[in-house]
Amino acid sequence: MKNKGLWIFLGVFAVVVVWMVSVYNGLVTKETEVDAAWANVETVYQRRSDLIPNLVEVVKGYASHEVETLESVTAARSAATSITIDPSTATPEQMEQWMAAQDEVSSALGRLIAISESYPDLKANENFRDLQVQLEGTENRISTERRKYNEVVKTYNVKVRRFPANLVASMFGFERKAMFEAQEGAEVAPVVKF
Repeated sequence: MKNKGLWIFLGVFAVVVVWMVSVYNGLVTKETEVDAAWANVETVYQRRSDLIPNLVEVVKGYASHEVETLESVTAARSAATSITIDPSTATPEQMEQWMAAQDEVSSALGRLIAISESYPDLKANENFRDLQVQLEGTENRISTERRKYNEVVKTYNVKVRRFPANLVASMFGFERKAMFEAQEGAEVAPVVKF
């Protein structure tokens, strides 16, 4: 009789251990997917950052007196590339800081592209047009990768919070990840003046 109770206990214990290992491995898989999605986001932002010096150089040749705008683009790029985030430990505040730096790059690029309207020769320059097309494509890629990242983070966060997996998650330190969110004031359309 004692032996039967021991076997039942060992059987239940084995089932619990197998379940915990399964849940743990699932959490590791989801966390790895979040890390991979974040790497994709960083890659497209890096692509944009790499295109900026070329664009600035092309514009310099045509608009040398627009030094302030050119310097603001360079400064924004420098600030954005100096901020790094580890997605496994990123807080919403860190994500907000990183996004603010990236938004400043977008804003500076917008001012730089607007300069081209004053320089018909620059707009006709093949290098400028190519770089502008590449930047537009990169901005689309950024949007796509941010959306994919948010989807992967959502799946991960649900898994971390859902019972009974949340018990294993809390035991092994799996915490919710921060998502991309709209910046404050994003609901207001920008005013364009010509």
